[in-house]
Amino acid sequence: MPAVREHMSRNLLTVVPGETITDVAQRMVERNLGAVLVLDGGRLVGIMTERDIMRAVARGLHADAVVAEYMTKHPETIEPDDTTQQAAVLMIHGGFRHLPVVERDDLVGILSIRDLVRIALEDSAPRGV
Repeated sequence: MPAVREHMSRNLLTVVPGETITDVAQRMVERNLGAVLVLDGGRLVGIMTERDIMRAVARGLHADAVVAEYMTKHPETIEPDDTTQQAAVLMIHGGFRHLPVVERDDLVGILSIRDLVRIALEDSAPRGV
């Protein structure tokens, strides 16, 4: 199984807990992202996903609602040298689709379920078409 570092995204969108959800959602749409990583003082403190935003809307999102109110706090993480199989197991058992990658407390990437599907399909793509 390949290492997480071979397939994680390093092009991260990070936000701070005090940013408004509407501003963050607009940035997510602009970059076509399903999740942003929430940093406080340079440390990972949460993740805001499409699912978190849907929950906020369902609860009656107010215009000045901030990320800290609705983010998933202290998300599961994985290390870059862990395998993509370990990542898949964490995602499946945890019921989430985005996994921050942390090395010695430093955020270095994110791995999504889409990344894992690409790995699974690499050998099954038609060739010469």
